[in-house]
Amino acid sequence: MLTSNQEKGGELDADLERLRQRLASTIERWTPNQQVQETVVPGLHLFRSDSQTSCTASVYEPSVCFIAQGTKSVSFGDRELIYQPLTYMVSSVHLPVLGRILDASPEKPYLAFKIVVDPQDVSNLVLEMGDQLPPEAALGPCPEGDCALSMATMDRGMLDAVTRLIGLLDAPQDIPVVAPLARKEILYRTLIGEMGPRMRKFAVADSSVNRVSRVIALLTDRYTETLRIKALADEVNMSESALFHTFKQVTRMSPLQFQKKLRLHEARRLMLAEGLEAATASYRVGYESPSHFSREYSRLFGAPPRADVSKLRGEQATPA
Repeated sequence: MLTSNQEKGGELDADLERLRQRLASTIERWTPNQQVQETVVPGLHLFRSDSQTSCTASVYEPSVCFIAQGTKSVSFGDRELIYQPLTYMVSSVHLPVLGRILDASPEKPYLAFKIVVDPQDVSNLVLEMGDQLPPEAALGPCPEGDCALSMATMDRGMLDAVTRLIGLLDAPQDIPVVAPLARKEILYRTLIGEMGPRMRKFAVADSSVNRVSRVIALLTDRYTETLRIKALADEVNMSESALFHTFKQVTRMSPLQFQKKLRLHEARRLMLAEGLEAATASYRVGYESPSHFSREYSRLFGAPPRADVSKLRGEQATPA
């Protein structure tokens, strides 16, 4: 015989599943094909895939990402996260990653969405909430460091909030007033949830993690330049050793590895989207030697530039 708590737990699970299905159904209606859909809701992007994928390189921007259906693997540095329906990920900084969809089919496609976040909005909300925020002691340290990318489980409040935001696609007249409120509620629920204390570290100006986020912004803007660790450390008033250690905690890679991946990701985009030759793309992103570029490209993406880009073009040409 079920106890009262078990019955309530079962009812809650069933309720969450109904909401998830409703969310997935709405996303599927608004993603008629397999490409990123930029929506009329500012900062909201929808994703759909009808099949599993090989590793795809991208640079995550500060954002909150949700899965409504399917499973995805995301790797950065030496870490891998597997996230599934009713989970979400927070990317606190720009971060080069490798993503792979593990569970998708035409009958049950992978469905997800991303909300782009302005870090200043997080800082403003932290100040506004003040003592309402859960104490730091409520959460232990992020596994293997103060993660730039972390994962959590959606509760009923978060699922209600994201369902309202996605629902605005069917009520465009409400977007100007309701979308900012829904976005703020989603940030609020992220901050009071299990990842809140971690997010706060990126928002507090004097924290070492926030200083590293400023270095990441600098590297992202100036990835083609030769930047010295001492100059970066001086920029944020840290010692070289402290910057190196904290940077690796946050991103799971060194500043040099981070910049290298930014360069290689951008070179891949230039060859794929603009049709540049490998040598031209390598110079454009800051490499002085095309052969050095080719070696590093092959190590990251598993094939030389020309072969890799040809394979990607073939995959894009395959009908959905």
